[in-house]
Amino acid sequence: MNALKKKHPWNILILPAASEVGLEICRALRDCKEVILHGANQPGQSLADFYFQKVHVLPRIDQPEFWTAAAQLIHELKIDAIFPAHDEVIETLGQNPGRLAVPVMTSTAGTCRVCRSKKRTYEILRGVVPVPEIIADAHANKMWPRFAKPECGQGSRRARRFDDAATLQAALAAEPDLLVTEYLPGAEYTVDCFSQPGRGLLYAQARERRETKAGIAVRTSPVELEETQNYAAAIDRKIPFTGAWFFQLKAAADGTLKILEVAPRIAGSSALSHALGPNLPLLSLYVAAGYDVEIAATPAPDLMLGRGFDVKFIDNRPMAALYVDYDDTLIVRGAVNTRLVALIFNCRNRQIPVKLITRHAGDLQASLTQHRLAGLFDQIIHIIDPTQPKAPFITEPDAVLIDDSFRERQETAKTRGIRCYDPAAALSLLDERI
Repeated sequence: MNALKKKHPWNILILPAASEVGLEICRALRDCKEVILHGANQPGQSLADFYFQKVHVLPRIDQPEFWTAAAQLIHELKIDAIFPAHDEVIETLGQNPGRLAVPVMTSTAGTCRVCRSKKRTYEILRGVVPVPEIIADAHANKMWPRFAKPECGQGSRRARRFDDAATLQAALAAEPDLLVTEYLPGAEYTVDCFSQPGRGLLYAQARERRETKAGIAVRTSPVELEETQNYAAAIDRKIPFTGAWFFQLKAAADGTLKILEVAPRIAGSSALSHALGPNLPLLSLYVAAGYDVEIAATPAPDLMLGRGFDVKFIDNRPMAALYVDYDDTLIVRGAVNTRLVALIFNCRNRQIPVKLITRHAGDLQASLTQHRLAGLFDQIIHIIDPTQPKAPFITEPDAVLIDDSFRERQETAKTRGIRCYDPAAALSLLDERI
């Protein structure tokens, strides 16, 4: 992966912006002060229209004119890096890392090539971690039922169970790219991971895929699996990754967890990991810019993510008060963070006190008035000494702090033992249930 410039904000292009992975990246980065997001998609209406003021049109990546059009768009928008958000796009851009002259947020060309082929992935990982047995003979009288899916596919398209040889043989005749394996009947898991070259695996968090639709976990919750860290570290040593990646597991009849797939990107419901702490797309950008990153996560076994046409959270942990930072949190690039204001009003409706805590260097009251925020808070804590930490001013044992500063969140969490969120992750606190 090419180096990203150290100075931000970074102009980031999500391609394609309408995929579920693209929307997941958008949700993770849209409120980050380090990022200015742009979305590109192939011609036609898409969900990206609801997430971007302007969706830039590019030809399909398999068309020759894509490269010229993409290079022109990168020049016009001063794009600093591309987040590929579809397996085919990851494969093509990952294997042509210098063709567009900007970094591509994925792993090396070799890693992308291996992960694109499930057969190749299983061959390389066999003996490293448990993988499904590949069945070459459709008429063999062992291991029924069986499972087949495209060797180079995504989601759950054309993936299905077979119970007899005749049906399987007919499917193989019509779809010769199907890879036939043993059928795994047990629970299914996704493990969200993060690695940094030279430092190895930094994060691995498993979550159970309790309900899936079109290959996306629409109901998922964090779980602790004994195999998580060992599997993740072993995979990363054999197939080295850069930044965010994931793998999927499914239990065999004897309970053994076996690898379904490995991918050099974030997973479709990795927002659950963000709610636990790490913003994996943002950390990927920092790694691309040459920074060493630290990852901290807060266990939350009662947390669950549900998806319909949007991401919602259920978090029943008590919240005695909400403390909100001002600069780069409530006000970002001179504009009000309207989604954070929605959370503030949501807390007021739930009778949760909301307090502003800031070291704003100017006339705070004038700024609040200018942005129509005066009178919004139950208390305003204006810290004059720029070296004074915020933690001593937070008194409630079940308080929550929202602050853009990692150092401030880390210090407050350590000294006060409370939950601390960046502005984007704070939206996991929004409770709109009626």
